[in-house]
Amino acid sequence: MSDNLHKLRCFGCGQLIHGDQAGPNFRCADCGDLFEVIYPGWNQTGGTDRPNAGALKWLWRERRLSQETLDQSGVWRFRELLPILDRQENAVTLREGNTPLYALPIAARALGLESLFAKHQGMNPTGSFKDTGMTSALSVARERGFTWVACASTGNTSAAMAAYAARAGLRSLVLIPQGKIAWGKLSQAMDYGAVTCQLETDFDGCVRVLSHIVQEAPIYLLNSVNPYRLEGQKTPALEIAEAMDWNVPDHILVPGGNLANSSALGKGFREMKELGLIHRLPRITVIQAEGSAPLSRSFAANGGTSLEPVEAHTRATAIRIGNPASWRKAAQVIHETGGWCLDVTEGEIAVAKAELGREGIGSEPASAVTLAGLRKLVADGRIGRSESVVLLLTGHTLKDADYTIDFHRGTLLQPEEAAPVAAAMEPLCRNAMSVDATPQAVLAALRSVAEMQPARG
Repeated sequence: MSDNLHKLRCFGCGQLIHGDQAGPNFRCADCGDLFEVIYPGWNQTGGTDRPNAGALKWLWRERRLSQETLDQSGVWRFRELLPILDRQENAVTLREGNTPLYALPIAARALGLESLFAKHQGMNPTGSFKDTGMTSALSVARERGFTWVACASTGNTSAAMAAYAARAGLRSLVLIPQGKIAWGKLSQAMDYGAVTCQLETDFDGCVRVLSHIVQEAPIYLLNSVNPYRLEGQKTPALEIAEAMDWNVPDHILVPGGNLANSSALGKGFREMKELGLIHRLPRITVIQAEGSAPLSRSFAANGGTSLEPVEAHTRATAIRIGNPASWRKAAQVIHETGGWCLDVTEGEIAVAKAELGREGIGSEPASAVTLAGLRKLVADGRIGRSESVVLLLTGHTLKDADYTIDFHRGTLLQPEEAAPVAAAMEPLCRNAMSVDATPQAVLAALRSVAEMQPARG
């Protein structure tokens, strides 16, 4: 591996090791904390081998026009900032990244904001942000000669890992919690050829089982404890900065599940600032679901200095995680950037998801926590009218189509969940109507809808 270019540093005790010295569970042998990838030549104290910021901006823009395979990846296009492979031909790519940054004019108008955008990572090849991390970490597995890779998953990780493993000619093992995964995600893992095991436990239980398996068999772990995952997942930060002409928004809101995504984005912005690509950091805020909010509770109780795991409950299955592995990294990013951590209810998530849909932009439920959280931050004055905001949308709407159908049928929420948001829900619901097969019946249905629910512009 490119150990002359990168090292692994323990997030807890600071121990430095070569990449191939990490144990199979990617935990520090001394203190048990996670590792992060560092590049001693330019992002460590005393590093002098820093690439030229202006040259990098020009190079990355030129690659957008290239027909070379790696240049067409929104991760490997920025490969100077993730030199983790000895040989570029070991990179496994499905042309991930380069995802759109959408303006949200309807939501912005409703909230009184001048500048609101959504970075839609659900537009990746397998429909979630996990592809950006999977291309980097699975490429490392391939270069190191592994034939099996594995993950525990609530859905998106399994889909991404299975797809990239299939592309690389590797075999994959998926552990998922029985009955706690959206079928759209499970179907992807099956279709891409993964050996899929549903366990009678939750996500955290799947993680515990898998941690023993990788100790006993030559299987490469691809959960977000793997620090090479975060190297790929930091690249949306570069895409956001590039799309804004190397300025950054005032705020970035990120869904909080296992908390590696906010950690990765913080790392990306920090490294850009170190290299002179940008001149300040955005505030990074993590939004969790109320029933799966260990970090939000931690910040409320002790400022994020310690975390008590919870038994997670939320319909936003992608963030139904009660004991997030990367919570210390996420807490550091929140403190470093001056962001916040808060949670939102099931009803608030459902309404926010439907409101995103009114923009013509579908997302999975977990993504919608960002818009729901933004509403709270605007209401209490922490985000002002003139400040720019980017919401991270982490998954595609078709990941969990049943959620959307249940919302519009009025069967998603319990009465006590729906009551506080009933007024907001009413104009958003669009259940399919049963009408006679005549033009007159359809026109009558249209007139009734127009009278009850005027068009929104």
